[in-house]
Amino acid sequence: MKNILFIFKVRDELMSYLVRGLSSTKNLNLIFPVHENEEELLELAPEADLIVGWRPSPELLEKATNLKIIINPGVGVQHHIKQYKDLYKKRSITLINGHGNTYFTAQHAVALLLSLTNRIIPHHEWMTQGLWRRGDEFAKSIPLRNRRIGLLGYGAVNQKVHRFLAGFDVEFFILKRSWIGNETLPTPAMKYMPHELESFLADIDILIVAVPQTDETDGMIGEKELGLLGSNGLIVNIARGAVINEKALFEALSSSTIAGAAIDVWYDYQPNEDLEGKKFPFQHPFHRLENIVLSPHRGASPMDDLKRWDEVIENIKRFAEGSDNFVNVVDLDRGY
Repeated sequence: MKNILFIFKVRDELMSYLVRGLSSTKNLNLIFPVHENEEELLELAPEADLIVGWRPSPELLEKATNLKIIINPGVGVQHHIKQYKDLYKKRSITLINGHGNTYFTAQHAVALLLSLTNRIIPHHEWMTQGLWRRGDEFAKSIPLRNRRIGLLGYGAVNQKVHRFLAGFDVEFFILKRSWIGNETLPTPAMKYMPHELESFLADIDILIVAVPQTDETDGMIGEKELGLLGSNGLIVNIARGAVINEKALFEALSSSTIAGAAIDVWYDYQPNEDLEGKKFPFQHPFHRLENIVLSPHRGASPMDDLKRWDEVIENIKRFAEGSDNFVNVVDLDRGY
């Protein structure tokens, strides 16, 4: 019997979905906490063969002596890599990073891009003020036609972004860690490797960032890289804030070194209140700029979607059946 411990309060609808999805799988015992407090989880931990959930405490992992698999249901494990590396030195435990929210994140990336190019937000605000039909002299749209879209990173998110944008009359340029030579792409695209970052940026005018945050990607886009995009350059960042240097981004937008940006990921996720009681997740005043779309890291919405759990269900099935061929296993050395 394989014990699957969920370390968060599982709502009834999701519990029914998980139970139904795993109903035909034998030798499974799904353990759902009643109270979701650490004391309860520590009592349940010794039984767990597989844990599903975010941010298990070191104490919980220490107690889970039978643990073989950890499934993080959401994309992004950069905060946990050191902890899991240390754990892996003691025990052979597989870390899996769930990609169930990638469809929504890709959808959000496209929405951000179109909000930026079509100046949706300023025209909306003018209409709420009763300023009817302000024209191009105030804020005109930027055509996507003939633009050169660069996909920085080509994992599950940017693969979907590529497919979603394929109907526009645009060219695609892709930079990814490695190419195996037989990838099937939605459209033709120019291919680049990490050492060709400068050439990649010089060849595009729209940059969509969807790389994991690792030692290699931290600060990879700075003043020089932003300058290569040119004065018509647009950026959408749905990766992690730290991939783009904050000061360099603010200055590039302020000086019109680039034309605009739409940002869903930020720099300070526990901001202090200012004198007016407002919280801003950045040190530079991006909210005062007119060429930016601000989004509060909500690309994964809707969080109550059930289908996003299908990948978790599939991995639990494979574990129960004795397979070690899991979906989206984290490479601890690469950090994703």
